Amino acid sequence: MKRAVLDALQRARANKRPVALVTDLETGHAAVHDDGEVVAGSLMLSAPALHALESAVQRDRSGRLPEPNDHLMVEVFHPPLRLIVVGAVHIAQALAPMAEIAGYEVTIVDPRRAFASDTRFPRTALRHDWPDEAMRALQPDRRTAVITLTHDSKLDDPALTAALASPAFYIGALGSTRTHAKRLQRLAEEGLTDAQLSRIHGPLGLPLGGRAPAEIAIAALAQMTQVLHGADPLEKRPSEGAAPAG
Repeated sequence: MKRAVLDALQRARANKRPVALVTDLETGHAAVHDDGEVVAGSLMLSAPALHALESAVQRDRSGRLPEPNDHLMVEVFHPPLRLIVVGAVHIAQALAPMAEIAGYEVTIVDPRRAFASDTRFPRTALRHDWPDEAMRALQPDRRTAVITLTHDSKLDDPALTAALASPAFYIGALGSTRTHAKRLQRLAEEGLTDAQLSRIHGPLGLPLGGRAPAEIAIAALAQMTQVLHGADPLEKRPSEGAAPAG
């Protein structure tokens, strides 16, 4: 591997940038692509090959591209997945270990120390600052999911506002359809646009029908996985099937 290619991969890792190394198996030429741009190497790709490459990066799928570009090998390098959960409630207790198994670095944010305690979350990173302060410190990126669970607008709304100003790939908020409508109204009054508000997944999670905290956690993680990999959305939950508070 040429030094320029290796240096580009190391910079991407340090800067938490998703990149792809593309190698022509017939010629040995290679290039590192970052958000559609060649940042190292000399291999040039056709428009169809670039489209297939973008799909591979989005779906985090290394391997040969489909024909007629199957002579091209793609290795996708993504920064770690992260999950920021606002609200150290029962759902968070179930969601944190599930997300860690799925490969996420999980942080629980809640200024209420009685909730966000080592006893309740013995193996999960905890932050006790206010959600907007925590979000500024954590800086969600394109590999970060943000979920709010408190049902307290003083905690959830600042977190959502900060998340919507970031490139977080998933933003979810617990609450019924009615609760979510009120939430959107509050955020709109704070100046957020319809385009920004449409990024919030609410009610939280896929419509699996469960109501227990662990079941809601499963639904949330399933929806995160769906969005992460760009899968076709399932049928939306009916308004009367909204999950209860944690």
